[in-house]
Amino acid sequence: MTAPHHVSGVHSVIGVDAGTASLREADHLAHRLRERLGLPTGTVVCTHLIRTDDRRGTAVSLALPDAGAAEAAWQRLADLADPGLGAALGERAYGSEHAARTAAPVAAEHADRRGGRAVLYPGADRLTGTVTVAEVLATAIDRIVVVGAPAVDGQGPDPATPVVTRDHVRPEWRDGLLTLALVPAVGGTLAPFEVPNPTPCCVDHA
Repeated sequence: MTAPHHVSGVHSVIGVDAGTASLREADHLAHRLRERLGLPTGTVVCTHLIRTDDRRGTAVSLALPDAGAAEAAWQRLADLADPGLGAALGERAYGSEHAARTAAPVAAEHADRRGGRAVLYPGADRLTGTVTVAEVLATAIDRIVVVGAPAVDGQGPDPATPVVTRDHVRPEWRDGLLTLALVPAVGGTLAPFEVPNPTPCCVDHA
């Protein structure tokens, strides 16, 4: 499904590079930015791996519900006055010139829904403990794929199948759809392909 809260367009997506190295650090950054910027409901925050000649690490992108919300978040971001942080919104840049150059393609990737691993998204807070496939698809997640089990007739897993979330559900943008990869687990259940390491990031932001 394609949910109405999905956003597109470079003018509503902010890229941020704060020098984080690992995905776990980027997850923490996503939560800190939500708290410090007061990100509104409907915001999708993704992490991105950076592999360039002069940067190896991670960055994040913030897809706001509309251009007005993005402008407000941009102003609050500038107010943080963090010298190690760089950001990009459309043709605009803020902070460290090098970091802002890294942040720009990250924002574009998310705006085009070509890539990005979602940490914060509508409904993510409901994906704890064990839920069903139907409950997963009632969030911003558009599609579920089961690794090693091709869909039959284009259909995914049974909506009633239990999903053991481990409190760590990180879908990714694939072909314009927010897609969650699952693997078979004990007792006919499914579980996210990505395992929390060493514990779910959200434990530290409860």
